[in-house]
Order: sequence, then structure tokens, then C-alpha cells
Amino acid sequence: MEPFKIEIEDSVLIDLKQRLANTRWPGELENSFWQYGTNLSYVKELCGYWLNEFDWRTQEQRINCFSNYLASVSGLDVHFVHEKGKGPNSIPLIITHGWPSTFAEMIDIIPMLTDPESYGGDPNDSFDVIVPSMPGYGFSEKPAAPGINPRVIAQMWVDLMTKTLGYKKFVAQGGDWGAAITTALGTNHHDCVESIHLTMSSTGIDVPDNVVLTDDEKKFLEHRHWWQEEEGAYGHIQRTRPQTLSYGLTDSPAGLAAWIVEKWRVWSDCGGDIESRFTKDQLLTHLTIYWATQTIESSIRLYYESGNMEPVLPFGQRAKVPTSYASFPVEISYPPKEWLERFFDLRRYTKMPSGGHFAATEEPELLVKDIRDSFRFLR
Repeated sequence: MEPFKIEIEDSVLIDLKQRLANTRWPGELENSFWQYGTNLSYVKELCGYWLNEFDWRTQEQRINCFSNYLASVSGLDVHFVHEKGKGPNSIPLIITHGWPSTFAEMIDIIPMLTDPESYGGDPNDSFDVIVPSMPGYGFSEKPAAPGINPRVIAQMWVDLMTKTLGYKKFVAQGGDWGAAITTALGTNHHDCVESIHLTMSSTGIDVPDNVVLTDDEKKFLEHRHWWQEEEGAYGHIQRTRPQTLSYGLTDSPAGLAAWIVEKWRVWSDCGGDIESRFTKDQLLTHLTIYWATQTIESSIRLYYESGNMEPVLPFGQRAKVPTSYASFPVEISYPPKEWLERFFDLRRYTKMPSGGHFAATEEPELLVKDIRDSFRFLR
């Protein structure tokens, strides 16, 4: 375990600007807006800002204000932020991001969790916060062999928390892929994982014939099917042919921006106005991390690896630890309480008034409060 400082080389940033300046833009139907995919005028605006105004060094400096480390975990170098809590008896908490996000999504909530008193909270609610970059994401090493899936990453996180950092017990939180990994932690590692908090469900949907579903559960499954048909094309290609997609996204920053920004818009509670929830600087921080580390291909490969395994929590199995669930109204899916109770020892189910898939950025205060409330029974 060694201290790590993020320092993207000047040559990488210069090359990025040259590619942005030389972008070949596609055409677009008149008044099509976002109907056919990412809106041309917005991507031009965002890439223009990326080229002429975005200051990566400012974002880099902000990230480096946190305690960043690199450690060999299960044979891979893993980057992570580790901030100690400032209150008495801080609970170790590992938070896992998803795609198309990065560890930087958690920057706003880390201080609130480590130092609640400075944000109007109770100092007794403090956490030691660990935010790793998943293998093949950002500054963590790319896997050179197949087989890295949420179950494997969950075991890596156990090794990180217990062997590298020396914690005997800890709690976990996550959404998107982070929810799958956190669910695997709660299902397979209850000897050291005391409780989990989720903002998304990673459960199997193959319902046995003898199971009677409620009306809300039926609506939930219908919505999942609709969503896959309407919004799931990205997932299908990333799950089946990630390498083919990677050439264009690795070579073109505008292409990378168009692919990723569409998801931040559609999956968030922004009402179609992406910058009502995220600043250009926030969006471009994630994009620059993907671009500079050349990890878009390794990040989307996780879809392929996960497509070749059973669900993290198939129907008929249950996670073994107390679980809390925060339901944000513009999340990808909306499992009702009774569905989650089939799979989890559900202790809390919170319906949030606003927010979407990127809760740590969209609604940091709401998310932090629910995390504090959910794990307080361990104090």
C-alpha cells in the first residue's frame, strides 16, 4: 500500500485538445434534439468547453486533497481513497461506484461521512470511508485475463479491507455495478460484512412458476422489460461485443463524450436538462479520467464478464446481512419493498423525494443522511 498522486502527463492533455479540435462531426436531423441519441449541439458545446475552458489540473488538485493510495489486491494494483473518520468509533465503510461513473462521483459525500459534525450532523455518525476504483476503471490496473466480475471484485474488496487496511468488520454501500458488488459482499462475506446499503437492485428476475407476485412486483418486472427494450442497447453491445465498441471510444473524445453523457442525462433526475444536475466540470472530470487512463474498453468489459455468470443474487437465495435500500425516483429500476424482502434482510426502505442513478452527485445530502441512519444500529 503506497500513497498515490494523480498526475496526468501534459502530453496526454495536449493530445486530447488536438483530437477535440480535429473532431469530425456527424450530421443530425433537424429538430431531433435527443430523440435519436445524444444531441449534436450539446456534444459540440461540451467538447468546446473541454477544449477551451475545462481545467483538469484544478480537478486533479481537488482529488489529490484526499488520501489516495495504490495497493496490490488479488494480483491487481487497485487505486482507492481512504479517509479516516473524525468522530469517535468510526465505522469502516467501502463505497463502490458504477458505470459510466468513476470513484470521483463520491468526492462530495466523503467529507460529510468522515466529518458529520462539520456538516450539521452528529460526530458519532462518522465513518472511515474507502472508495476504490474498480479493476479496469480509472487509476486501477486493467485485468489482463477474463473472469473479473462482481463476485470476484467483492472478494477483492474483502482482501482490501481486511488484509491491506486491517479492518475485521466493515459495512458497504453501492449503486449500479457497486450495488452488484455490495450485494455480493452481503451474500457471500457475512463473516466480515456487517450490513449493506443499496440504491439499486441486483437480483435475478427468473421467477419460479409457483411464486405469486404482487401487482407492484409485476409492474416492476414490466418496467424492467420496457427499459431494456427502450434504453438497454448500450448494455447489449457492451455485454456481447465490448471490444468492437472500444476502438471508436478510445480514439475519439467526442465519441466518448456522446456515449457517456447520454446516460448521465437519461438516468438522472434532470428533466431533460442535464446541467440542472451536473456541471460541465463534473461531467468532464469523469470523461477525462476515462480518456487519460484509456479505460473505456476495460470498464465496459465488465458487462461481458458479468453476462457469463449467474445473477449475484438469484431467485431463491437471500443476502445474509441487514440491508437498507434508498429508492430514488429516477433510478433505472424501481423494485418495490416486497420484492426486496424476498432477497434481503431488509431493515430500511426509503423512498426519496428526488434524485436518480447518480445519487452521490445529484442528492448528496439525502444519500448521506440515509447512510448514516441505516448503519446507526451498529453504533
